[in-house]
Amino acid sequence: MTTPLLRGLNPEQLAAVTLPHESALILAGAGSGKTRVLTTRIAWLIQSGQASPSGIFAVTFTNKAAKEMLARLGALLPINTRGMWIGTFHGLANRMLRAHHREAGLPALFQILDSADQLGAIKRLLKALNVDDEKYPPKQLQHFINGCKEQGLRAQKVEAFDPYTRKQQELYAAYDEQCQREGVVDFAELLLRCHELLLHETALRRHYQSRFQHILVDEFQDTNHLQYQWLKLLAGEQAAVFAVGDDDQSIYAFRGARVGNMADFERDFHVKEIIRLEQNYRSHGNILDAANALIRHNQSRLGKNLWTAEGSGEPIRVFEAHSDYEEAGFIVDEVKALQREGIPLSGIALLYRSNAQSRVLEHALFNAAVPYRVYGGLRFFERQEIKHALAYLRLIGNSDDDGALLRVLNFPARGVGARSLESLQEIARSEGVSLWQAAQLKRLGGKAGVAIQGFSALVENMREACAALPLAEQVEHMLEQSGLLAHYKNEKEGADRLENLNELINAAAAFELEYSREAGEEDVDPLTAFLSHASLEAGEHQAIAGQEALQLMTVHAAKGLEFHAVFLSGLEEGLFPHENSSREKDGVEEERRLMYVAITRARRRLYLSYADSRMLHGQQRYGIASRFLEELPPSLLKRINRDSAPQPMQRPATRAESAGASGWHIGQAVSHPKFGPGIIINSEGRGADARVQVSFSHAGVKWLALEYARLEAV
Repeated sequence: MTTPLLRGLNPEQLAAVTLPHESALILAGAGSGKTRVLTTRIAWLIQSGQASPSGIFAVTFTNKAAKEMLARLGALLPINTRGMWIGTFHGLANRMLRAHHREAGLPALFQILDSADQLGAIKRLLKALNVDDEKYPPKQLQHFINGCKEQGLRAQKVEAFDPYTRKQQELYAAYDEQCQREGVVDFAELLLRCHELLLHETALRRHYQSRFQHILVDEFQDTNHLQYQWLKLLAGEQAAVFAVGDDDQSIYAFRGARVGNMADFERDFHVKEIIRLEQNYRSHGNILDAANALIRHNQSRLGKNLWTAEGSGEPIRVFEAHSDYEEAGFIVDEVKALQREGIPLSGIALLYRSNAQSRVLEHALFNAAVPYRVYGGLRFFERQEIKHALAYLRLIGNSDDDGALLRVLNFPARGVGARSLESLQEIARSEGVSLWQAAQLKRLGGKAGVAIQGFSALVENMREACAALPLAEQVEHMLEQSGLLAHYKNEKEGADRLENLNELINAAAAFELEYSREAGEEDVDPLTAFLSHASLEAGEHQAIAGQEALQLMTVHAAKGLEFHAVFLSGLEEGLFPHENSSREKDGVEEERRLMYVAITRARRRLYLSYADSRMLHGQQRYGIASRFLEELPPSLLKRINRDSAPQPMQRPATRAESAGASGWHIGQAVSHPKFGPGIIINSEGRGADARVQVSFSHAGVKWLALEYARLEAV
């Protein structure tokens, strides 16, 4: 049967779209047209009479993807897509539960708790049961409950080998009872309750198995244990499951995604042949060849090889910087060069492994007046944990700052409720004083009064201690004493926030050194100046809606997107791959998949950069290039020489006393604590700008700034 529907499909796409009634695994590489294949498959089944619109069940992960699928389908066929079962896992589970709420044991108008609502419900539960929320932090309990549900486990089935887990198990059971009593369900409950509904209601299960003879799944590599079990239950023995995914782009293990579901699917559904969509319509050949070479180092993969008919294109540019500041300066200059070539800022992306890396990059863009937008996240100085930290610093500098006090008086929680806060505000209004001054009147009694006095003493102690400390150490002291570090350490997903708080120490160190060199500012103390700097960077150069802007984002946030040019920064061991990956099973393989995703975001030009030294936790650290760079074929790379690169933004000198180039000479044997033995082969600059080039026996040739090089003569 020839039809306009199939025109323009390549042979592999055509084979996938026109498969007979059998379960199939479609390995769809990046940029291979998987959404087109998925929607065309649905249209083909309907047009050829193999299925009615009501007999199709198609599931994906985001509302955006589901809407796009429906829109494309409506453009392909003259049908009403309104009643079709096409949506997200949670959306379709909700629809089924609404239709069968009695069988599911739910009220007709059950309400759904979002993440914030669920956390509030857990806090209420702990309070009602008089449970210490410091020993059992609400967010940690939320993570435990959702993790159990995503594994398909009710409280009574959770294995508890220690008293702490047994208590969490009890609280999980109590939480379920509370939700049932109130007629509410959380997101994880939607799918678990729907799975249980189909499992226990035989007639209902057979009805849906008979109705949905064709089940299609998008982004199959991102499914977790429960989602896979639900699909197996819904499919039964007769349905054909069309699973589209890419095991090389499975990067959400931290959310529960299980890449092994793809191999299990091949076995469980007796897949005869895997169809590989390998022709890429996005990137030039050199970019794809680099991605292919990289991902081959992963052992547990189904295997495919991306190719394009578009030609090889330009080589991949690699830049080694002395420091993270030089790296940022290089990126800014290259972005401006791309603009001069006519590439719009919206077609350029700057990617990084961790959110904390954005601070130095944002600073460079701010100074260069390059508009940018942080995609899928907040600018550094706008992030919640940074705003909390800045509020404490504002109070240290000015205790009458009511806005700062209101933000952190009860964060981390110290027992000051809304009613007590209202009473404090009323005292302040009646006396015509600030909230801080009202607190010193000591008119509030009880637990809240004690907590407020304890908070006042905390701020006073921090102010006294910080008076004699350099700015970066003030920030470090405040983070420890305020309880912010301890608070986020207790959060299951607080690692990113801790990285951002540590980056705030770096920001303070860099600012203080920059600030000390500026003239005419002697009358303003460094803390006040730093707070002003933070406010300015948070509030200016923000790209307004519709304005051309450079796109900044983590690699995770970049999945599914594509850009004319991509910069991938921070390619150092410990950053990318992340240091945590070595402690996790298959951690490095997932990091390599993440790198694969980053590379395949680029259409025409790709820049990879790393720095020999980087500020971490307020101190200069030396790193080595990521192993992933070594896994790329040298023939695909063009290494940009520092001398030929645009002049970088200079990192401010450190407080350490400069050794001066005169203390060293070419040919001198030296030793470095990180790089080992070496020979000085070149030198330049004087005083704070002095640096030497060293040929190390094991680490190659590197430029080192003498101020913090820690070289020793041998």
